[in-house]
This record gives sequence, C-alpha cells and structure tokens, in this order.
Amino acid sequence: MARKQHHEEHTNHEAWAIPYGDLITLLLAFFVVMYAVSSVNEGKYRVLAESLQSAFNGGPRSLSPVQVGQPLRSTTSGSQSGQDPVHSKPPDDGRVVGDVGSQGSADGAGRGGGLRQMAEQLEAALDDLIQAQAVTITRPGQYVEVEIRSELLFPTGSASIDADAEAVLRRLAAVLRPLPNTIRVEGHTDNRPISNARFPSNWELSAARAARIVRAFEAAGIAPQRMVVAGMGEYHPVADNSTPEGRRRNRRVTLVILDPLQDPAAASGAAAPPMEGDP
Repeated sequence: MARKQHHEEHTNHEAWAIPYGDLITLLLAFFVVMYAVSSVNEGKYRVLAESLQSAFNGGPRSLSPVQVGQPLRSTTSGSQSGQDPVHSKPPDDGRVVGDVGSQGSADGAGRGGGLRQMAEQLEAALDDLIQAQAVTITRPGQYVEVEIRSELLFPTGSASIDADAEAVLRRLAAVLRPLPNTIRVEGHTDNRPISNARFPSNWELSAARAARIVRAFEAAGIAPQRMVVAGMGEYHPVADNSTPEGRRRNRRVTLVILDPLQDPAAASGAAAPPMEGDP
C-alpha cells in the first residue's frame, strides 16, 4: 500500500500588505476628518507669532495693515463744509486760575504750546484788568477761557457796550484776530429776574450781550465764521446768588477759545464745565 506524500503548505509572503493597507486607509480617513474640522484662528496665530517673536528677539512685532484706496483726510477746522461750528467745551478737570502754562507735559508740542502761548499773550494784553480782578484767564483743558465781569462791559440791565469797554475788546481782538481758533462767546446773568419790552428774561439779556461782543469782534477784524454766540441766562453760576458779591461774579461774559487741533465730533459730545448768569 502506497504511502501518502505530505506536500509543504505554500507560504503567502504578501500577507503583510493587508494590514498595511488598512492602516493607510485609517490614516487617510483620520487626516481627512482633521482637515475638515480644523480652522485657522488668526487672532491666536498672531498672539503665538508675537509671543515667539518676543521670546527670540526681545520685542513684539505686529503686521502692518495694508492701505486700500486713498487715505481719508482728517478735518480739524469747524468752518469746513458739513461741520457744525458750535462746540461744547472739553471736560473740565478743574479751574486753575493764573496757571495757564502748567500743562506742558500733558499736551503735545503743537497743541499745548499754541494754547499756552495764546494765554500768555492774552495775560500780557490784559494784565492791568487781571490785577484788578475784572478779568480772569484760565486753561482748564484743551481750551482757554477768558472771563470778563459784566460791569466792565455793560451798564446794569443793558446790552450796550460802554465806551471804555471798546478799548478792552480791541486789545482782546488784537491777540485773537490772527489765530485760527473757534471762539464761543457766552453771556451769563445772575438770578435776579428782568422783564421789559426788550428783554423779557435773562435768556434774552445774556444772548444779546454775547451777540454784542461778537459784533464788536467782527468790527475789529475777527472772521465771523470763527465765532459762536451762546446765551446762558442765570443757569450756570460760579458763585452764590444769595450775596451781592456772588451776583456780581455771576454777571459776566466768557470767551471759550478752543484748540484748533481738537476733534470737532468729540468736542460737540463733551460735557461742558459749570457755567453762570446776570441782568
């Protein structure tokens, strides 16, 4: 009886390709899923880039923005087209009488320097009146404020300028005429009521006095486009109206001379410092 011959089993040397193919397929699927859910966060990328830059070079660097189209020109004058020349004063952090040149470090060379120089010129022109406490010049912020007692300018209950006051206004105009600053002229009264055919209330009296000053400045050569009239009545006192001295202080005309470099939009939205009144 013949013996059966046992044949050697054939060895498959290509069996490794099956799990390898499965592995490649899984990796491909993994990277496809990762790519689908991934997104580049530009903000985080910049933070990372600046952090690395700071670590290796000692200082952060940021990419400069690309300018598209023509750059816009900023407007700095209230007299340009489309702008309202009526500005409110910038926020008042405190009145500092007689210290009109103390804010050099806070202001830029052009801004603070120009206001300081103008305030010094006004002080020199009105030195005798400042010494007599008839005029006060302050620079609380980005403007200069010239406060003139009404008795220096007008008779009681009147909006007609005294003859002696015209010389004072000419001295003021000589300093302000060559400058570009917007000038807001505010009339103020005390709380004593006035009622006659010409001035039914302190509103009309204060506005008429402010308008009379503007007319005098215009006659002295100051461009009318630079000036604004504001009648404040009795509602912005600087002193107590219950005393004669307080009422005398409240009767005044205030010139608010704005910084020509100030942003008109910001100025128009700023809160005005407390103001005052008179008949």
